Amino acid sequence: MQRSHPVFFAAVIPLLLTSCRQAEPARPAQGPGQGPVEVEVAAAGARDAPIVKEWVGTLDGYVNAEIRAQVTGYLLRQAYKEGSFVAQGDLLFEIDPRPFQAALNEAQGRLAQAESSVHQAEGALAQNRARLGKAELDVKRYAPLVKTKAISQEEMDNAMQSRLEAQAAVEAAAAAIETAKASVVAAKAAVYDADVKLGFTKIVSPLGGIVGLAAIQVGNLVGPAGPPLTTISTVDPIKAYFTVSEQEYMAQQRAGGPEKWANNLELVLADGSVYPRKGTFFMADRQVDVGTGALRMAALFPNPGNVLRPGQYGRVRCVMGVRKGAAVVPQRAVIELQGAYQVAVVGDDNKVAIRPVRLADRLGTMWVVEDGLRPGERVVVEGLQKVRNGSVVSPRASEGNAK
Repeated sequence: MQRSHPVFFAAVIPLLLTSCRQAEPARPAQGPGQGPVEVEVAAAGARDAPIVKEWVGTLDGYVNAEIRAQVTGYLLRQAYKEGSFVAQGDLLFEIDPRPFQAALNEAQGRLAQAESSVHQAEGALAQNRARLGKAELDVKRYAPLVKTKAISQEEMDNAMQSRLEAQAAVEAAAAAIETAKASVVAAKAAVYDADVKLGFTKIVSPLGGIVGLAAIQVGNLVGPAGPPLTTISTVDPIKAYFTVSEQEYMAQQRAGGPEKWANNLELVLADGSVYPRKGTFFMADRQVDVGTGALRMAALFPNPGNVLRPGQYGRVRCVMGVRKGAAVVPQRAVIELQGAYQVAVVGDDNKVAIRPVRLADRLGTMWVVEDGLRPGERVVVEGLQKVRNGSVVSPRASEGNAK
């Protein structure tokens, strides 16, 4: 076997290494992402922005009346359309009136008997008074005769006894009249009670408002101990209940109380639209909830046409004041990340600083920045996905620059 010469290998190895290095691709001196990124920027403007507060609100009727049966009986008919507007005094339900009509007739008969007893007692009194008068005349006539022995003492004694008996009969007849009159009063009360119960068989609306669904059916036995038959709510105006924190309440008091700031309330409905009519402050609850530290309040909103209904949710909004010279930026300049907000601020050296901000309210297409940004600072509005904290950018002024 022939051996390889070492000089040959020494010459070949450098050639192989050189060919490997030449096969590697040429690397550019600077990658395409390392140059300045072109972005659009806008300077944060300065505006006098309103300080707006919002609270979650629940609508409720100004008055909510539960309609209950006042007497026990079978429901004969329902006289209203569910969900409609009813006026005060409109018939809602009718209970079978026949047992109550019979009770009224019986009470009226007892009243007639009591009144007849009064007349009889008055007649008996008149008769007894006539007897008393005759007895008194007999005593007066016998008095001189007994002195002259024209009549016996026994006859005189009998006349005096008759006068005493007549006097007692008069007093008894007068007492009988008072008893009969008392019976008349009781009978009249029974008639009134029966008449009232008969009237309760027609259940009418105690107020004007929207009447809800009937909780019972025709033919059911209803009574005072049973559940409400339905509910009527007065909804014009309608109440909006909302809760404010104890700190907000104290700030309101320092500003003059809720009555001062809360006469121009707005209601933002569940679909995001703003109710066209302004509300006014109505009341604050008597105490702060010790568990939540919140105070319940209520506002009144006009509701012609009954558009708003109890149970709806919305946001009660109020302008609390004006923030002078607040920084405003376009909404597209704001980055939201897990409930926190950031903006990309471009410094004088064109370096980007990702800065957290606290937002206040919206003004059209602009955000009012409460903290974290000053008016005049530049923020990225286009190309946010291409910038990082500390990266260098090539800024270009946006046509929608904040003013």
